[in-house]
Amino acid sequence: MRVLIAGAGIGGLATALSLHAAGITDVTICESVPELRPLGVGINLLPHAVRELTELGLGEELAKLGVPTSRLSYFNRFGQEIWSEPRGIGAGYRWPQYSIHRGELQMLLRDTVDRVLPGSIRLGSAVQSSTPAAVGGEEVVVRTQDGAESVFRADVVVGADGIHSTLRTLRYPDQGDPVWNGLMLWRGTAWVEPYLDGRTMIMAGDGQQKFVAYPLTGASTDADHRGLVRLNFIAERRVPDEGPGENSWTRTADPAEVAREFRDWGFGWLDVPQVIASATELLRYPMVDRDPVAQWTFGCQTLLGDAAHPMYPIGSNGASQAIIDSRTLAYELATAPTVGDALSRYESARLPLTAALTLSNRQLGPERVMQLAFERAPGGFAHIHDVVSQDELESIATQYKRAAGFAPELLNERASLSVN
Repeated sequence: MRVLIAGAGIGGLATALSLHAAGITDVTICESVPELRPLGVGINLLPHAVRELTELGLGEELAKLGVPTSRLSYFNRFGQEIWSEPRGIGAGYRWPQYSIHRGELQMLLRDTVDRVLPGSIRLGSAVQSSTPAAVGGEEVVVRTQDGAESVFRADVVVGADGIHSTLRTLRYPDQGDPVWNGLMLWRGTAWVEPYLDGRTMIMAGDGQQKFVAYPLTGASTDADHRGLVRLNFIAERRVPDEGPGENSWTRTADPAEVAREFRDWGFGWLDVPQVIASATELLRYPMVDRDPVAQWTFGCQTLLGDAAHPMYPIGSNGASQAIIDSRTLAYELATAPTVGDALSRYESARLPLTAALTLSNRQLGPERVMQLAFERAPGGFAHIHDVVSQDELESIATQYKRAAGFAPELLNERASLSVN
């Protein structure tokens, strides 16, 4: 079986590794950029994704690169705690949750692909089209940087080419631009004093303005940053009078200007405006997704990751769901009687769940606890249970974990997606 993957992001690379682990080794990855670089900032890998990467043999490398998240804590804009819960091993999972730099994770996956599937990544090669071949499979037109075109034949084509997926656009030409919800994100990293226990992910604010932060390193021993941690943060604000602009990770912003929007957000244990102002780089990005579609698979071609189900960065599920897509697809291709059966099973397993998750994220997902606290007590509260009951808080957290497939009891007991 020959598989061609469009895109060498986290989803595409994880798919190649998953296929290799399942015994499918005739794999080609076509990536449009001429060089893969460790771009982006931090992401969270939830335990269900860490399980899959661990079963691919990357557990030790993840532990070296990431910080195991101990807690997830929600606050209002005054720094008053709304809800806090343990994460990873401390929450009863058999696998940790990691805060990790997206680019470093991508480089780990790339290097592993280069080791187990040497020569499989073709840089500067953009997939232009995929059409059924006369004798089965797909004929894929790939254009290189110099404008030359080549035709590949593949038994399976996987569109893992992101929110602006060419393969998705070919099937849904009228889908339009990504859907913007009026929120702008400014994402960056800064070296700061550790806060709380040094491993807690925090979210503070409400549906109008929010600040998210989590450490990507432990306390540094380097002379320039001794005792400091590298903190990933997201500053978010509703900007209804502006258009979304280009949703590219390369657009930068002035940290001082963004810090002024959060000038009153001092929590004692964390100085939010100071964190933003000290960012080494700040990237501007609108919060966008796409409407769920009814079908990912057309003949021998299917979609995966952000090409299939781009969702708001709420609940830390984007990269994690792409990794689970990749493992599910590889498992089905290795075990189903035909390619058609495999793609059908893959879509049936993954499309309904991710569509529901996309819509849940539009309703704020687990972050609804912050919005409820804001709506009921915009000026703050003496005790959160005067505003939102313990049962409401627990219900929101539990429902989202179940919807996203990482409730501890379900994940720990689920059968492995490893073929052998």
